[in-house]
Amino acid sequence: ALDDSLRQITADIVGLQTRSAELEDERKAIPDLDAARLTINENRTKLAELRSQQAIAKTECDRLTRDQKSGKARAELVKSETTAWQSRLTAAQQQIASLSSRISETEARLEDLRKRPADLEIQRAALLTELSEAEEKRKQAADILIATENKLSEVEQQLKRDEAALGEAREARVRAEGSVQAAEEHFKTLRERMAEKLNCGPEDLPALAEFKEGEPLPEIADLEQTLAKYVRERDNMGPVNLRAETEAEAMQAQIDTLQKEKEDLVAGIAKLRQGISQLNAEARDRLQTAFASVNEHFQELFKSLFNGGRAYLELMNGDDPMNAGLEIFAAPPGKKMQALSLLSGGERTLTALALLFAVFQTHPSPICVLDEAEAALDESNIGRFCKLIQKISVETSARFLVITHQRVTMAHMDRLFGVTMSEKGVSQLVSVDLDAAIAIRDGSKAEEALRAVRAA
Repeated sequence: ALDDSLRQITADIVGLQTRSAELEDERKAIPDLDAARLTINENRTKLAELRSQQAIAKTECDRLTRDQKSGKARAELVKSETTAWQSRLTAAQQQIASLSSRISETEARLEDLRKRPADLEIQRAALLTELSEAEEKRKQAADILIATENKLSEVEQQLKRDEAALGEAREARVRAEGSVQAAEEHFKTLRERMAEKLNCGPEDLPALAEFKEGEPLPEIADLEQTLAKYVRERDNMGPVNLRAETEAEAMQAQIDTLQKEKEDLVAGIAKLRQGISQLNAEARDRLQTAFASVNEHFQELFKSLFNGGRAYLELMNGDDPMNAGLEIFAAPPGKKMQALSLLSGGERTLTALALLFAVFQTHPSPICVLDEAEAALDESNIGRFCKLIQKISVETSARFLVITHQRVTMAHMDRLFGVTMSEKGVSQLVSVDLDAAIAIRDGSKAEEALRAVRAA
């Protein structure tokens, strides 16, 4: 619109100049002096009018020129703002691309880390399965060993019974040999007595022809008693197990096999225990490393939040870090070292926030959500809390999503999200970009200053 007005005013000025030139030519062409004077007077009057019109036009032209300059300045300002917004848009697009690549990498790493617990669980399940199988085999081997030992004890008892029966048989044999020897001596005595008394030997008797030489001629009652005695002795000896030695060898081979299986099971159990001990050792090392890192970050963040003081973490109740408890000792500026439970509410909140952010710095994540974490803090401590969030965000490139009702916390954020009820019963989500709002506010101030300069 200003350009159109400027072109119209320029055309009017050119027209006025042309008209002035034509009037000047007409004035020169007038030959009559009086008429020329009269014409001059008239022309003077017209010239005065034209001058007044020209002055008005010039004033208008100057005004339009000023408007044009101000419009150009405003256009330059808008152009510079457009360039700035374009550069910010380019930077934002680059940042979005960088964040997208980082998100992709983080998702890949997160996917790998999500798979690791499943793999470890599978390995743990496999180890537990192997351990249960080994324990089952051990139980079976133990049962077989017990059964074998029972059989061996039965065989040993049978062997003892057989040895006792054999000893009794040997004793009976010795007694029988003694009886035979006594009978021979008695028979010899009888022969001598027969030779002395009858002058003949037992072979001369026809009734003893069927007996061999050297055999006595016992009575029937004696023979029946001797037979009954031998029958009783045979019955007392019981049946003789001729396969006892073969069965003992087979049982010994089975015992050796079970012993080898037992040794294999013991070796497997030792190997499993060694693997479990290695896993426990690695877990202890990782826990101690992570604890040292968290303790270091905790001490630095505690000093930053309290503007001084000392604090540290300590494992309690046991030398084993896997089963030890955790105690927090803190000494804010001007106070002595004491446990966390003895501090005030605000001090405990700041100490807990220091521990929380120490763990976050040890294992940072792309996004951190805080739900009214600063609810128990006053405004000065809330300012320290917000500065700490900004510092950690710059160091770790993480994004913080803070749920809060504190105005000081909202003032330190880059973007605000809230819910408003513009109409009764109708909720609406509201989003405010504070950087854009500040830019708009600065632009409005610049426009007001430009208007003030124009008015001056």
